[in-house]
Amino acid sequence: MRVLKTPIATALAVFALSAYAVPNPEQAASAYQGEAAVMPEGMRLVRSPGAPDITASDFARANEIYFQRCAGCHGVLRKGATGKALTPDITLPKGQAYLEALINYGSPAGMPNWGSSGEMSAEDITLMASYLQHEPPMPPEWGMQAMRDSWKVLIKPEDRPTRQMNRLDLPNLFSVTLRDDGKIALIDGKSKRIVQTIETGYAVHISRMSASGRYLLVIGRDARIDMIDLWMKEPARVAEIKIGIEARSVETSKYEGYEDKFAIAGAYWPPQYVIMNGETLEPLRIESTRGMVVGEQEYHPEPRVAAIIASHEHPEFIVNVKETGKVLLVNYEDIENLTVTSIGTAPFLHDGGWDVTHRYFMTAANNSNKIAVIDSKERKMAALVEVGAIPHPGRGANFTHPEFGPVWATSHLGDDTISLIGTDPEKHPDHAWKVVATLTGQGGGSLFVKTHPKSTNLYLDTTFHPDPKISQSVAVFDINNLNAGYRVLPIAEWANIKGGSQRVVQPEYNRAGDEVWFSVWNGQDETSAIVVVDDKTLTLKRVIKDKRLITPTGKFNVHNTQFDVY
Repeated sequence: MRVLKTPIATALAVFALSAYAVPNPEQAASAYQGEAAVMPEGMRLVRSPGAPDITASDFARANEIYFQRCAGCHGVLRKGATGKALTPDITLPKGQAYLEALINYGSPAGMPNWGSSGEMSAEDITLMASYLQHEPPMPPEWGMQAMRDSWKVLIKPEDRPTRQMNRLDLPNLFSVTLRDDGKIALIDGKSKRIVQTIETGYAVHISRMSASGRYLLVIGRDARIDMIDLWMKEPARVAEIKIGIEARSVETSKYEGYEDKFAIAGAYWPPQYVIMNGETLEPLRIESTRGMVVGEQEYHPEPRVAAIIASHEHPEFIVNVKETGKVLLVNYEDIENLTVTSIGTAPFLHDGGWDVTHRYFMTAANNSNKIAVIDSKERKMAALVEVGAIPHPGRGANFTHPEFGPVWATSHLGDDTISLIGTDPEKHPDHAWKVVATLTGQGGGSLFVKTHPKSTNLYLDTTFHPDPKISQSVAVFDINNLNAGYRVLPIAEWANIKGGSQRVVQPEYNRAGDEVWFSVWNGQDETSAIVVVDDKTLTLKRVIKDKRLITPTGKFNVHNTQFDVY
């Protein structure tokens, strides 16, 4: 596989090709999430009359760039999602010169200047502007036979240890995505040393822990899932499967009596989810998500699975279907006779997390500027809350507000606000499911907001803000004195590395909640780092540098991920 060397530039340059759109979460998230490893074979060029001619080899390269970097935003079929549609009826009237200029210089609406910044070549700018004026090619499907052909049990369950065979402090272990290297790094939370790196699918999006805390599941943008047994003398992969061509989400069953029994993963292409055996990843049931969009009730051919979370109230997986704006409650008590509750919310669903009680799922419908509140106990939507421009919470952040009681926070890609939503309908009914306060941060372009039950600080990154001083730093609020505003921590400056964009992304706490880890994310051929901050003093505690630390992005503490602590 050929790995492209412009991980941030190509991603944003193509999928943000709309001067009439504000910066949106999928644009930024697509760059953050990485790229798929393999372009589907057999995709044919369908030429559009009037479009600039491109050769078969140019088409193959452009299609690879688009599929790897951009489909996550605009969809494989280029019909649009959180990002605007990029079909010829839109791109042809814009013309070659317009598209090239937009990619090169950006726009006030949020398109970065990827060409003039030197992060994208003139050749690729010309190629992608031409490519987008032709009809989108159709990729192949991916069904049960393809899944079973890709499925491997590397170590059978009966051959695995019956107890932890290493001395690792597993609850304080971090799984760190090495996005462009096709690996994760397991880093010890105390020593800050890399225990080992493990080859995975390309551009791992998330790491998820099984209910028992034994199995680490990671899924790459190429839809490959790797199951890692943390009990082994040296943690290693024990099973793998490829559940599609492009994907984002994986989760395991957590309801009492079903711990580790099932796993589920959702694909971007084909639009579907699959339920698997929780110890072997054997595919058991595939369900398509194609269907009608809420409200308008028009058919969408590519409703992708954006996020999945395991219910604590019922034996169910909660599945976000992006384009249709539907939340599916997939009951796994009897997968042969599967029952699914469909809840209409708003398009386009992205990511989210639990409130502090683990009853209410707070999920972003970021093209609608809303947070949908799903009552997992009553199996219905409790509220649809208007927030700022393009919410992108990650899992969000839970804390007790001095005045309004328990709240859940989201930051935004499209503006500089942080919305605090009341989450206690019993003791604080007047504030429940309302934006009770709005904070102002450094600027838009935020991907993650984070706190911890033992912390009094609220952190947020601004990874995709156009000003390097802002994208290379983070803002931190004192929860007990929110009106005082934020303090800026110069994370990239503390890393003391030379060159590159040095974008700072994703605060992640250790198990104790007394330190916060930040990725300083550079290109594949540049030096990156992880900066560890003392949560009490807001001072630099440690900089983790290692030649194996290539393009670090997401970091997942085992304990916090296992127990949904955020």
